[in-house]
Amino acid sequence: MTVLGVTGQPSRLPGLAVLPLVRMLDRPDPDLRYALALPLTPGEDGARLDAGAERVGRDLRLDLAAYLERAGAKGEAGEVVSVPVIASSETGGRLDEVLLVGTGDGSPAALRRAGAGTARRVGKGTTTVASAVVGAARDEAVRAYVEGYALASYAYSRAAGDDRGPIPLDLHVRRPGQRAEAARRALVTARSVHLTRDLGNEPADVKSPAWLAEVTAAAASAAGLTIRVRDETALAAEGFGGVLAVGQGSVRPPRLIELAYRPSGQGRAPHVVLVGKGITFDTGGISLKPNQGMLLMKMDMAAGAAIIGSMTALRDLDVPVRVTALVAAAENMPSGTAQRPSDVITQYGGRTVEVLNTDAEGRLVLADALAYADRRLNPDAIIDLATLTGAGTMALGKRVAGYYATDERLAAALERASARSGDRIWRMPLVEDYRPAIDSDVADLANIATDKAVGAGSITAALFLREFVGMRPWVHLDMSGPAKTDKDDDDLSRGATGFGVRLLLSWLEAGAPGVRIRS
Repeated sequence: MTVLGVTGQPSRLPGLAVLPLVRMLDRPDPDLRYALALPLTPGEDGARLDAGAERVGRDLRLDLAAYLERAGAKGEAGEVVSVPVIASSETGGRLDEVLLVGTGDGSPAALRRAGAGTARRVGKGTTTVASAVVGAARDEAVRAYVEGYALASYAYSRAAGDDRGPIPLDLHVRRPGQRAEAARRALVTARSVHLTRDLGNEPADVKSPAWLAEVTAAAASAAGLTIRVRDETALAAEGFGGVLAVGQGSVRPPRLIELAYRPSGQGRAPHVVLVGKGITFDTGGISLKPNQGMLLMKMDMAAGAAIIGSMTALRDLDVPVRVTALVAAAENMPSGTAQRPSDVITQYGGRTVEVLNTDAEGRLVLADALAYADRRLNPDAIIDLATLTGAGTMALGKRVAGYYATDERLAAALERASARSGDRIWRMPLVEDYRPAIDSDVADLANIATDKAVGAGSITAALFLREFVGMRPWVHLDMSGPAKTDKDDDDLSRGATGFGVRLLLSWLEAGAPGVRIRS
């Protein structure tokens, strides 16, 4: 499993040195093969080199401007022109290539793409990237560039003999002592995204609910979190009927994972509960999916993974918010013990639900966790994440998550966090006219709309979840689209994307703005 480190030599992941450029060249490793990344900016007639990059070109006797002209470079964010070089210092080490990296408008979003572009264009055999792309930049730019580099360096493989790992980054900036903290925070965030991606990419034959709980326990111990795991016996004793119903068809029983973080040295801090869907594999149950629809269902716990990944970063980011996380983990399988369409189950807290489609299982496990959060944890706000509906993906595609909110200040704060973090969200309406569609003739609620004319599957799912949060400020993210990708692109790597981690951490680092502390 992938772990990011800021210093030292962790396996498979980049270390980070924040040094003036001359120090790296004065003390090279004789076996070092490095690439040097330099910035490009857009100009009226194409990409432009700054004075430092031009000086490097002269020292190396390279006409970098000619390479740019030949490539038709524009300096757009993430654009990279590779210039092959063979140059050795007097004391050892070899420069293999110069990477001219477009920085666009210099915004954090552009520099995140620049960092990703740097990581993706490094040639085979290179052992270190020396980057001066953000040499005079501020903290937010340094953080964005390092984060993009680290995220694009991610690769997951279980192929025998595949020992691919990211190439270490030596970041060369002015005032390195002032910028080191920004780089450290970038790597803490990236480490959490890497963990989230690893959990999502792990094959389902390994990834049972019990396995997820065990891995989370180890991560929680390392991150200074407390953990409680409810097994099937505890779930039954406490009345978590939704989690049990979804998991009853599998020989691998469900779990409810509860993590807790308390900030140090704080007075009365806001208390936020994060809830994540953790379906470790989803066949649809008795309402069986077609084979093609199951191929990526090992990632149906991507939201739960994002919650776990986010929690592991809280101490290292010194988040000033009290956070409790609930991950409802189950495997939705068809068998002689599986729940049936038309079953009526009792959720945590006593509300009954008619199960009209066993493939609408995510909302059943979330309902238990949301009701428990409302009734027992007394939070100031609740946020849930789930790969919940295909309807959400049809509406917004694969790069944007739809979200629903009952509180305007909380919604606005999450929008700002989305803009900072790169995890994009778009607000969707809780249409009250659609609420009767989830009424049942035999129970308090139905788990899908009984009025087929309504459609709007993502909205009716959100309306169902709202029934379990009481009067507390609440946000629901339907993240089925951006949870996974089928290609490497910018800072995303094929497979699980780790969506949601950066959004949550950006918001929590800022102190959970938009949350009012309840009396």
